[in-house]
Amino acid sequence: MKKSIYIIAAALLLSINVMAQINKVDDVKKTLETQNKDTVAWLYSGILNFGANEGFLHNWAAGGEVASLTFNGLFSGSLIYMNHNNIWTNNLDLAYGLNYAYSTAFIPHKTDDRIDFTSKYGLKNDHTDFYFTGLFNFKSQFTRAYDYTVPNWQHLPTSKFMSPGYFTLAAGMEYRKGTDVSLFLSPVAARLTVADKYYTSQKPEGAFGIDYGKTTRMEVGAYFSGRYGISINKNMSFRTRLDLYSNYLAKDKKDSLGNVVKHDNPGNIDVLWDNIYSYRVSKYLSFTVAATFIYDNDIPYSSTYVDQSGNTVKKTEPGQNFGWLQIKQVFTLGLEYKF
Repeated sequence: MKKSIYIIAAALLLSINVMAQINKVDDVKKTLETQNKDTVAWLYSGILNFGANEGFLHNWAAGGEVASLTFNGLFSGSLIYMNHNNIWTNNLDLAYGLNYAYSTAFIPHKTDDRIDFTSKYGLKNDHTDFYFTGLFNFKSQFTRAYDYTVPNWQHLPTSKFMSPGYFTLAAGMEYRKGTDVSLFLSPVAARLTVADKYYTSQKPEGAFGIDYGKTTRMEVGAYFSGRYGISINKNMSFRTRLDLYSNYLAKDKKDSLGNVVKHDNPGNIDVLWDNIYSYRVSKYLSFTVAATFIYDNDIPYSSTYVDQSGNTVKKTEPGQNFGWLQIKQVFTLGLEYKF
C-alpha cells in the first residue's frame, strides 16, 4: 500500500514538474515574440489552412453554375534559431488553389499558386536592437499558369515552375523587436530572374524583365523587407509583409532605331505587400483572408491579346482599371492547424 502511495506521489510530482516546464517554455516563447533576449532557443510558428467549397444546381430558377468544386490550401510558417547574439530566421509561404466547374468540363482552373522562402542570418550589435544580417529569398510557383480568358488557353501557358524564378541575395542591417517585428534594409542586393526560353521568345520585349530569347536577368539594387505579426487575441492573428526593390541598373530600352519601347529607371520600385488575417472559429475550424498586391515594372498589363490567327483582340476580364497592379485575394473557410 505504502509503495503504491509513493508511486502515485512521484507521478504527481513528475506531472507537476512537466506542466511547469511546459508553462515556462510557453512564457519564454511569448516573451521572445516582443522582446530581444539573450538566450539559446528554437522557435516555430505557423498556420496551415485547407478549405473546400462545393455547389450543385438542378432546374434552379435563378440560374448559375450547375456543379462546381473549389479547393484552397495555404501555409505560412517560420522557424527561428536564437543563440545569444546570433539569430537564424526562416519563413516559408505556400499557397495553391484549384476550381472545377461543369461549364468547363471540370478541367481544373488554377486560382492560387505560390512558393516564397526567405532565410536570414543576423549578428546582433551589442546593447541595441540592430543586427548585421545576410538574406536569401526565393520565389516561384508550383505548376503552369494560363490566361483562361484567351481562346485555346491550354496551348498558351503564361508561366510555370522556375519560369519565372526569382533569387535575391542581400546584406544589410535589420531592426528586430522579438519575433513579431523585423525591418531589413540592404543598400546592395543582387536579384537573379530565370525563365525558360519558351516564355521569353513569345514577345519581342521578352518576359518577366528578361530580354527576348534569353533565360536570365541580373539586377543590383536596394532592398527593403519589413514583417509584422500580431496575435490580436486567442483566436485572431494578423501578419503583414512589405518588400521594396529598386534596381540601380534599370534604364530605358530602345529599339534599333533608338525609339524607347520601355521606360525604366531606379525610381520604378518593385512592390510586394502581403497580408494574412486568420480567425479561429473552433479548435480546427477557421476562416482566413489573404490579400497580396504587387507592382513590377517588368510585368506590364495589356488590355488586348494576339490570338492564334495574329489578330489583336480586346480582353473582357474585370478589374482592367487596376492597370499594371497585380492583385490576388483569397477567402478560405475550412480546417486550420496552428502551431
